[in-house]
Amino acid sequence: MNDAVTEEWGQRLRRCIGDAELRRLSPGLEITCAFVIGDTALTFAISEGSLNLSPTRCYAPSPQLTVRATPAAWERCLENPPPPAHHAFTAWELANPEFELEGDAALRAQARAALERIVEIALRPSDARPSAPFLPQEPGQITGKVKRIVGPDGDMEIYFESAGEGTPLVMLHTAGADSRQFRAQLADPELASRFRMIAPDLPFHGRSMPPYGWDGGPYKLDGRTCLAWCKALLSGLAGAPAVVMGGSMGAAITLRLAVDAPEMLLGAIALEPPYRASGRISPWQMHVAVHGGLHNGAFVRGLMSPTAPEARRRAAAWIYSQGAPGIYPGDLAFYSEEFDGDATARQIDARSLPVALLSGAYDYSATPSDGARLAELMPGAFHLRMENLGHFPMCEDPATFRPYLMRALSFVIPK
Repeated sequence: MNDAVTEEWGQRLRRCIGDAELRRLSPGLEITCAFVIGDTALTFAISEGSLNLSPTRCYAPSPQLTVRATPAAWERCLENPPPPAHHAFTAWELANPEFELEGDAALRAQARAALERIVEIALRPSDARPSAPFLPQEPGQITGKVKRIVGPDGDMEIYFESAGEGTPLVMLHTAGADSRQFRAQLADPELASRFRMIAPDLPFHGRSMPPYGWDGGPYKLDGRTCLAWCKALLSGLAGAPAVVMGGSMGAAITLRLAVDAPEMLLGAIALEPPYRASGRISPWQMHVAVHGGLHNGAFVRGLMSPTAPEARRRAAAWIYSQGAPGIYPGDLAFYSEEFDGDATARQIDARSLPVALLSGAYDYSATPSDGARLAELMPGAFHLRMENLGHFPMCEDPATFRPYLMRALSFVIPK
């Protein structure tokens, strides 16, 4: 099996030669790497934006970064689709104990965007969808505005996008991102016929500016501040009780709202809700030795499903490549260090406030088992495991996500 798996991986790596996106993601990168498959090593170099595969299966020259696993683990990666935690470079690193990574941590961070792209290409099945399946979209129904809202630290200039009429549906983005994650839902004609959808950029994110009172110092979000921001946004933008749907960090604060301000909610939909999302903070998310846009876009790319259309995954990562310095790790101070799903869920009365939890099968930050544990702590809550979806279902694959979303909406707001 070792020879067959090594040969297949060699062929898969050759797909990366000449890839245009790899050139964009590796400016100035000069590195040698090895994928060690049992007792055999496939060595390759990344130089001037291109991949050069060694003609031999040995260490020549000695690689700077090495990834080791058994032939069986490497073979699982070649399945169509790969199972969760086998589907991406960062998933190997953070969520798969079968893989061992060696080499300088700073160099790995500098090379993350390139390595994530290489693995993405190598694991792309021959029948991969080149684009998203048909999804009815009317982007012209979306409007964008800026509104001044009084927050906990003074006036805030909040940018938000909206569409539709009916029951207010406020959509809260993930850590380090912005409301563009919900563009596909905002453009959905059926949703617009039932809901007044509102997707704000939190302060410091997207096109919302920092609060006027900010002193320019390091950004570190805490639950008290995020809760106050979101209560102000609900009052200032929805103007009435609303269904709140948040993803990841947005899911965490949605559950906190269900505890602290249930009177402001008609229902809660938590996308990728964490139980305790430890380990998400990396020192390389904001470091002068690492390009933050390249690193952070790649850091989240491994959280997505390998079955999602490549263009959608690229667009979802693009949002992360544009975040201001320090905002992503600053958000994770709340999401990854402070938020306790166990303590929060125990305080929610899901019999009187409808709560739906949606978990993507490929999400290793907020896993389906996390969602199931949270649901058990909230009798009456509705939990769905979403197959072929990851941490950003609303934007990585909106068409696959849509049926799950419609089931959740029907649960919290029955027709």
